[in-house]
Amino acid sequence: MNCIGLSRSLSLSLAHRLSVLFALSLSCFQLGRSFSALVGTPISTVDIAEKGLKVSVKAFTVKRSQYLKGKAKAPIIMENGEIPENANEHCPGPQSDSAGKSDACEGCPNQQICATAPKGPDPDVVAIAERMATVKHKILVLSGKGGVGKSTFSAQLAFALAAMDFQVGLLDIDICGPSIPKMLGLEGQEIHQSNLGWSPVYVESNLGVMSIGFMLPEPDEAVIWRGPRKNALIKQFLKDVYWGELDFLVVDAPPGTSDEHISIVQYLDAGSIDGAIIVTTPQQVSLIDVRKEVSFCKKVGVQVLGIVENMSGLCQPVMDFKFLRMTETGEQIDVTEWAREHLKERAPEFLNIIACTEVFDSSGGGAERMCREMGVPFLGKVPLDPQLCKAAEEGRSCFVDQKCGVSAPALKKIIDKMMENQGLSRMLVDNDA
Repeated sequence: MNCIGLSRSLSLSLAHRLSVLFALSLSCFQLGRSFSALVGTPISTVDIAEKGLKVSVKAFTVKRSQYLKGKAKAPIIMENGEIPENANEHCPGPQSDSAGKSDACEGCPNQQICATAPKGPDPDVVAIAERMATVKHKILVLSGKGGVGKSTFSAQLAFALAAMDFQVGLLDIDICGPSIPKMLGLEGQEIHQSNLGWSPVYVESNLGVMSIGFMLPEPDEAVIWRGPRKNALIKQFLKDVYWGELDFLVVDAPPGTSDEHISIVQYLDAGSIDGAIIVTTPQQVSLIDVRKEVSFCKKVGVQVLGIVENMSGLCQPVMDFKFLRMTETGEQIDVTEWAREHLKERAPEFLNIIACTEVFDSSGGGAERMCREMGVPFLGKVPLDPQLCKAAEEGRSCFVDQKCGVSAPALKKIIDKMMENQGLSRMLVDNDA
């Protein structure tokens, strides 16, 4: 036998051995998966991100058709219309008529495949519709820019609706900046999985929460994801989370008008969303972005339920202020105790007075004037209340005690107005009946 023949023979022999080993390994792996699914052993941690983000989910029953190794994970391949993980940031989706043809597709490694692939309805949209069929009302909470108190409002809205004995779900789709777990006192909690799907984390029996914040191995872990991966997780939240019967699903969205907003409207279907509440602050730099948010809602067919002007002046009791005296050298000396004693002795009528001051420039008329110009409802103003900020930090409702004496009544009035405008207040009468 010549050298070439010997080389081919050895190569074939080696290839045969490798194929046998691979087949044995695959059989053992599948057997292990089947046994694990049968006995319901705890699920190990798996990656669902590009750079090693871990998701800890404990399971009761495993659905092999939906989960890899029994573990819930975000889709990462182009299957049933899924957006591939290596797609460009503003990928229109493989099922879109513009797939492979739009400007966003330029340079994408999947451009040719998407352009020639057959188009059709996304089967996951049907699954999402089935999940959402048990949700009566869906409300989006949006903001044009970050730092305006959108998540604080979302959390307190959920607390208020739950206090009215409604069944409430709070879905946090701010993938890169999830703050909802902390604002509801749920830090350190984990998502569990049952045969019905992912189970929300519950604050009370009638208030469930879902957030990527429950999936992070460390609170400071950064979620560095492109748009397609974020869209895939939002879809999985909508498709796989089992809420049961809900009166309200409050969706806390990230600021701006980006992929997450398009996805939530597309997956839920704009017609099934009751509307959006937009949170802003009084200054013009915030209102400019709110105008864009209102424009977005009109373009995608989502009703604007109203605008909330948050941080509308600093308001708190005089006795809660810290008093300082400025020296000639610019040094600040704390004279709080002296000032309080002086007021008690010389002006006791000040003890029950609330002092307010403008923090942001509202000379342009603020959100109220903008609402008149744009023809959208103005729900009201919420003052910048240090006690509300403290309640959010501690993960508690501002309505359960008298500590948030300035902000809680303002929030309650806004929520009542929103429900009255949409005819939702009738639900209270029906629930009491």
